[in-house]
Amino acid sequence: MEALQQFARRSFSILLFFFLLYCFILLEPNKLSFHIPESLLNVNTIFLSILLESIPFIMLGIFFSSCIEIFVSDEWMTKWIVKNPYGAIGSAVVISILSPVCECAVIPVVRRLIQKGLPLHVGSVILVGAPILNPIVILSTYYAFSKHLELVYARIGLAIVICIITGLMTYWIFGNKNMLKPHKTDALPEHSLKQQNGKRLKPIITHAVEEFFDMGRYLIMGAFIASLFQTFLNRGALAELGTSDLSGSAVMMGLAFVLSLCSHADAFVASTFSGTYSHASLLSFMLYGPMLDLKNTFVYASFFKKRFVFVFSIIISASVLAIAWLYGLITA
Repeated sequence: MEALQQFARRSFSILLFFFLLYCFILLEPNKLSFHIPESLLNVNTIFLSILLESIPFIMLGIFFSSCIEIFVSDEWMTKWIVKNPYGAIGSAVVISILSPVCECAVIPVVRRLIQKGLPLHVGSVILVGAPILNPIVILSTYYAFSKHLELVYARIGLAIVICIITGLMTYWIFGNKNMLKPHKTDALPEHSLKQQNGKRLKPIITHAVEEFFDMGRYLIMGAFIASLFQTFLNRGALAELGTSDLSGSAVMMGLAFVLSLCSHADAFVASTFSGTYSHASLLSFMLYGPMLDLKNTFVYASFFKKRFVFVFSIIISASVLAIAWLYGLITA
């Protein structure tokens, strides 16, 4: 098994080398002696933009996750958690509102907290809530829809409802089961909290580097597939499909999944569809994308077991579609 894992790592390293070489060549296509199709150049541009947008936030999340590993003890986490499983969902919503992180940064942080003793259903609430409810995203939504503040309030309120639904469903389905994949970073040697601060820096950096390369391959695959969809997807055909609140919400959810936008900027993209889709459809776009997109699905798969990722995706998809449809009925 170990030999197979080493072979997989080496194979990925070779593929990554040639892939980065391909991206480097396409940085200056005018200097090439052969013609490259415009569509491939567009794929390359979108791919690099997704990576450059995501990596800083993922590094931030990994850094915080490493700090949690070194500085936060299991005993402290056990004392901090609200004992009542339903009350803990409410505290997770509050944490989501106070956490200025996007969907890229929150995943490694939540994984580390779960390893330290945070219940799975509480972590799932933070996963879906923090990318939407944090102050930066709320502010960007306000600027994007300053003439339609009802969408700003609806995004906040409906996100909280979906957080609660996700937490309850995750608790009822999985209970206290461990849904995390084993990682080699889990075997990091214990470091005494009595060490000097200078001696703690090395394990933090070591852990961060290990975790980044462990999840980096999933980020690259997700970003590349998303760039292919963005380049070759016929958006005009999608617009024709979204004639009702239900179909429009489904189409916009699919678009949000494929585009894999950062939650800090998705409201501005959603505003460009305001003349084509209903408010319910726009809300489904702004709710679904930060909670679940193509890029982050690969990252989820690197940290969590397949069964959890599948069920988690179904819960979010069904909740967002139903909530957006009900919103359209109520506000019609």
